[in-house]
Amino acid sequence: MRRTALLPLVSFLLLALPALAADDGARARVQAAAEAMGGEARLRALSSLRIQGLGHWNLMEQSERPAPPWLVMYEQVDELRVPARRRLSQKTESRGTAGLATWQALSLVMDGDVVAVERGGTFRPTSGAQLRDLRERLDFAPERVLLTALDAADLHAAPDTVVQDVPHHVVTFHHGTAAVRLFLNSHTGLPTQVETEDAHPADFFWSVWGDVRTRLSFQSWSLEPGGLRYPRNWEWERNGHGYHAFTVTALELDPKVSDADFAIPDDVRKGFEARRHTTADATPLGRPDRPAVELAPGVVHLPGPWDVALVKQEDGLVVIEAPIAPGYSARVLEEAAKRFPGVKVKAVVSTSDAWPHVGGLREYVARGIPLQVLDLNRPLVERLLKAPRTRVPDALAKAPRAAKLQSVGRRTTLGTGTNRLELLPVRTETGERMLFVWLPEHRLLYTSDLVQPVPGGGFFNPQQVAEAADVATREKLDVARAFGMHLDATEWKALAESVEKTRAPAAATTP
Repeated sequence: MRRTALLPLVSFLLLALPALAADDGARARVQAAAEAMGGEARLRALSSLRIQGLGHWNLMEQSERPAPPWLVMYEQVDELRVPARRRLSQKTESRGTAGLATWQALSLVMDGDVVAVERGGTFRPTSGAQLRDLRERLDFAPERVLLTALDAADLHAAPDTVVQDVPHHVVTFHHGTAAVRLFLNSHTGLPTQVETEDAHPADFFWSVWGDVRTRLSFQSWSLEPGGLRYPRNWEWERNGHGYHAFTVTALELDPKVSDADFAIPDDVRKGFEARRHTTADATPLGRPDRPAVELAPGVVHLPGPWDVALVKQEDGLVVIEAPIAPGYSARVLEEAAKRFPGVKVKAVVSTSDAWPHVGGLREYVARGIPLQVLDLNRPLVERLLKAPRTRVPDALAKAPRAAKLQSVGRRTTLGTGTNRLELLPVRTETGERMLFVWLPEHRLLYTSDLVQPVPGGGFFNPQQVAEAADVATREKLDVARAFGMHLDATEWKALAESVEKTRAPAAATTP
């Protein structure tokens, strides 16, 4: 009888052990931080916020080089939030880099698990990547990050450290698939930084880098009406580089909101649901509105979100570009095997440092296929091949192997015969990190990302088109047609005429 009576007690202790082990001071430290901000009860009772402010984005992927200084886009924002319900309505005006010479208005609406963008009164669904970013924006925002930590099932203390020359307590937890570290100022108790490490499989840009580290820092704390302390300046880093900065110029706590502020049309909700789970790796090959084209015998252009070309030579097949993701490269190789059965892939040529351009290179390395890359881009490619992929491992992460990597620093011939290629380092201002591919027998020039069409005719950025023309002159190329990463085969004459039109003196205006 006595043994039987002990069983419930033993069972209770066994169940309680994990909770007791987890009580390592982390919760007390986070609760102290909440008190420093105005109290956990006040944070949980906060129904809504209206935030107005100014910010800027460093366009790391869109910049001319893979290192700072970056091109910058500026923003002014008016945002409503209902944090506990994951609701957000954000009106933004942006300008800064090429194509944004004037303020461009855009609205984002998030209602739970649905995100839509609105421009000119028209709504359209966004993507799973946008949903992920906005969830992160809300769950790790100053008003929510401590509650996110307190609600985590695996909150633990980590060793103290020094941040910004000040001692800090550190707590860790998981939020979704992200591993999180929260840094709390040991003098004031206030949160200084929240750091996450996670994969971004739905993001065409950040998915390239596997496990991405994001760090959000808070400063410029302000005592708000009602006793809540709130930081007025936020700074984001990704993989060690400044990414986004925002300054709050006006803050309203508990403003009135209504369902109408977060309304999304039903058809847009359905459209979002159809695409929310799409990943870069699962991107379908090709585009229905731009079918594959054989530009010359054995030369096939495969349009897509980012294009690929196949060139059959006497001793094998050359693939031009490895964009998007390893899964996309796998589908390119399947298509190559169908079009050219029994022909081995002898090389892949990567012509740019743009992240989506190189996103599929790892699949070729995993299959032992040699890479041809511009000499200036070799460090970027090596970094890509070494990027950790523990959360969403690809073939190379599962079975690591050394890359067969060839740097191209001067005009280089690849292959022989009618479809021989010449790889040409561009070495211009905006095309510094690009390679052109010249098919002399067909008078066909692949212009990488330098020449891009715009709706209605013409080309984006006359400077880039002029540089393409300059390279053809410098290398003494007798070009008949050009094609590129986003360019269908186009008569060279059209590029030349575009450049001459831009160079012509502007017409005088009458006072």
